[in-house]
Amino acid sequence: MSITVFKRNELIKKYSRHDGDTGSPEVQVAILTERIKNLTAHMGNNKKDFHTRRGLLMLVGNRRKLLEYLKKNDETKYLEIIKELGLRK
Repeated sequence: MSITVFKRNELIKKYSRHDGDTGSPEVQVAILTERIKNLTAHMGNNKKDFHTRRGLLMLVGNRRKLLEYLKKNDETKYLEIIKELGLRK
């Protein structure tokens, strides 16, 4: 259900602003999106797993807050990340 270290490092390398950057909103949104995709697939097989459902909803909320922050501070980066990750506005 969680993402592998390899996949996480790959996302960090792709979306980071500079070397060692793991805290920028772009990186955090990319990692959260990958975790959300994995949990959504899990929920398809386990419909009654309410603990996972709650965690999934919390991740979606965190991602939404980060995207709102990014939109407020740097709208071009916001549009780029939404396009690359395939998210709705």
